Amino acid sequence: MRIKDVMTTTIVKVSPENSVRHAARVMLDNHVSGLPVINDEGHLLGILSEGDLIRRPEVVSAASASLKDIGLSLETRANDYVRRNSWRVSDVMTPNAITIDENAPLSQAARMMNERSIKRIPVMREHKLVGIVSRADLLHAVLAAPTDKTVGGDKGIQRSIKTRLAENASLQGLGLSVTVVDGLVHLWGKVDSLECRRAARTVAEGVQGVTGVIDHFDQSKA
Repeated sequence: MRIKDVMTTTIVKVSPENSVRHAARVMLDNHVSGLPVINDEGHLLGILSEGDLIRRPEVVSAASASLKDIGLSLETRANDYVRRNSWRVSDVMTPNAITIDENAPLSQAARMMNERSIKRIPVMREHKLVGIVSRADLLHAVLAAPTDKTVGGDKGIQRSIKTRLAENASLQGLGLSVTVVDGLVHLWGKVDSLECRRAARTVAEGVQGVTGVIDHFDQSKA
């Protein structure tokens, strides 16, 4: 799947000239935690998020903010003061927003969100903002994933589990065996670690038609 398949195309946005109070109201009314900041020409200037607002004096005391400024240069302190106290969105937003192309794979968005600790990414078509992809949007990929197809019956389930166990790097070389009776899976082998036991159970539980998993692992050291 591509970003364009799951992104939100109804874009809730604010202007750089809007007030922070207005932006906060837009977030609350639309149940979003961040807003793209768009100028009159339709260009994306930045992102205003909850994180940009929680350092404001209405939330954090001036004394606490001052303690965090210790050791910073005068220029950095001045800039931080403006970001904490200005009522203009353009002063408070995070500029140079990270963006992603609408044709990028979902894995790229997931990696960017994880590495940069962000919850949403503006989606671009060439140089135009066409949507927003959020962590919640990525969950649609989980729901839309095709159901696993296996050959019917216990034999089909057994073959599928054996194939997956052989492909799982964490379980290779353990000599696991599988029996299936009326959909109930029995796993056998010498597995010392709890993590590998859980991995083997997860493999079996992920096969369609499995009604339960019982492991008979020998945990004694060789």
